[in-house]
Amino acid sequence: MSMTKANSGAVPGEQLPPRPAPAPRTVAPNDQPQHLTGRLKLILAVLLVAQFMLAVDFSILNVALPAIGDGLGFSLSNLQWIATSFALSAAGFTLFFGRIGDLIGRKKIFIGSLVLLGASSLVGGLATTPEMLLIARVAQGLATAAATPAGLSLLTTIFPEGPLRQKALGINGALMSAGFTAGAILGGVLTDLLSWRWAFFINVPVALAVVLVAPAVIKESRPATRPRLDLPGALAVTGGLLALVYGLTQAGEHGWGNAHAVTGLVVGALLLAAFFLIERKVAEPLVPLRTLGRRNVAWGNALGMLAFVTETSLVYLLTLYLQKTLDFSPLTAGISFGVLGIGTVVGGLLAPRVIARTSTLTALIAGGIIQTVFTASLLFLGTTTGTALALLLPATFFGGIGNMLVIVGFMVTATSGLPDKEQGLATGLASMSQQVGITLGTPIMSTVVTATTAGAASASAIHHGVTVAIAVNAALVALGVVIAALFLRNKKSEDAPAVADEKSEDALAAANGKPQDTPAVAQNA
Repeated sequence: MSMTKANSGAVPGEQLPPRPAPAPRTVAPNDQPQHLTGRLKLILAVLLVAQFMLAVDFSILNVALPAIGDGLGFSLSNLQWIATSFALSAAGFTLFFGRIGDLIGRKKIFIGSLVLLGASSLVGGLATTPEMLLIARVAQGLATAAATPAGLSLLTTIFPEGPLRQKALGINGALMSAGFTAGAILGGVLTDLLSWRWAFFINVPVALAVVLVAPAVIKESRPATRPRLDLPGALAVTGGLLALVYGLTQAGEHGWGNAHAVTGLVVGALLLAAFFLIERKVAEPLVPLRTLGRRNVAWGNALGMLAFVTETSLVYLLTLYLQKTLDFSPLTAGISFGVLGIGTVVGGLLAPRVIARTSTLTALIAGGIIQTVFTASLLFLGTTTGTALALLLPATFFGGIGNMLVIVGFMVTATSGLPDKEQGLATGLASMSQQVGITLGTPIMSTVVTATTAGAASASAIHHGVTVAIAVNAALVALGVVIAALFLRNKKSEDAPAVADEKSEDALAAANGKPQDTPAVAQNA
C-alpha cells in the first residue's frame, strides 16, 4: 500500500531508483527431498562402492605381507614399505587433492582417481620386482588420497544437511569401517586359496564398473568461481604430512628414539608450522584459518582422528593376541574380526537415527562411552581360547557399534554449517584425520607393546603387552568423550553466525552481479 502511494506521487518523467537485487534464495527444509529417490539411491550406491573398496585397500595386504615378501624377494626390513608407501601417499596428499577437487571439479577428480586405482592395482598384481610393486602402492595411495575426499564432498553436496545426509554418512561410515575389517578377512582368504596377487586384482573390475556408471549418474560439483591454488601452502602441508607420517611409521618399527623417526617428526612439525604462517598471509589460502578455527571443524576432526586411532589399532592388538597368545592362524584371526565388522555396520545404520532423535553430540558421547566400556572389558582377556572368545566377540561387536556412532557423529560435525564451495576442504580435512588416524594408531600401540614386553616374545609377554596397550586405547577413547562434552556442547549456537556470514557474503555478491555458489541448504532443526 505504501509503495502504491509513493509511486502515485512521483513526478512525471522522473526515474525511480532501481529496486535492489533480491538476496539468493535459501532452500527451506520443506523443499528438500525427504526420502531417498531412485536416482539418489543409485548415486549413493556408486559412491559407497568406491569408498568401501578404498577402505578394503587399507588392510587387505596386511595378512599377505609374508607371502608377498617370499614371492618378490623383499627383505624382512623392507617388507613394511609395502604398507608404509601406501600410507605416506594416502595421508600426505589427501588435503591437497580435496582442495583440487574444489577447484577443477569433484566429479573429475573422483573418476580420474578410480582410473588410477584400477590401473595401479593391475600393475601391483602383475609386479615382478619389489620396485614395481612399491610404485603401484604409491599410485594406489595417491588414488585413495584423491578419491576419498572427492567422494565424500560429492556426497555432502548432493545430500543436503539434515536426515538424508546423516543417513548417507551413516551408511558410508559403516561400509568404510566394515571395509577395513573385510580387507583383513579377504586378504587372508585370497592369499590362502588363490594368490596374494588377487588382493590387487580384485580392485580392477570394481573400479572399472564405477568408472563406467559414475559419469551417467553423478553431476559435476564445484564452486561457480574458481579461486587460485595456494601452491606454497599446498607444498608445506603435503610435505609436513609426508614427513609426519614417515616419522610415525619409523617410530612404530624402530622405536621413538630412532634417528629417522625423530627427523621425520621434527621436519613434519616445522613444515606444518610454516603452513599455518603461510595461511595467515596468503590472499586465497588452501585452508582458511577462520574455517579451521571453527569449533566443530577443529574438535570434530580431533575426535575423528581418535576414533580411527583406537579402532584400527585395536585390530592390530587383537591380531597379536590371537596369533601370538592363542596361536590362531592368520586366516582364523581375520575371520574372528567378522563380528567387529557386523558391529560397525549396525552402528552405521543406527547412528543417523540416534542423531535424528537426539543430537550429534549425544551420538558422540554415547558412542564414546560404549566404546570405552567394551574396550576396557578386553583387559580381562585370558589365555584360554574358549573363555577369551566368549569375551572378545561381544566386546568387539558392541565396541564397533560405539565406534561407528562416534565416526558418523564426527563426519556430520566436521562437515556441517559450511557452504558447498568449502565441502571439498571440509571432507579433505575429515579424510586426512581418518587416514592419519589409521596410520598413527598402529605405531603408537606397537610402541606400547614393545616397551612393555622389553623385547620378550613369549605368549605371556605378548598377552601382558597387549593388555597394557588396550588400557591406553580405552583411555584415548575416554579422552574423546571428554573433548566432545567440553568443546562441542555449544556447537550449534557457535556455528550459526558463521553460516550467516557466508549467506551475507553470497547476498552481497548477488547484489553486485558477481557469480556465486549454489545457495547453502538451510540446516534442518
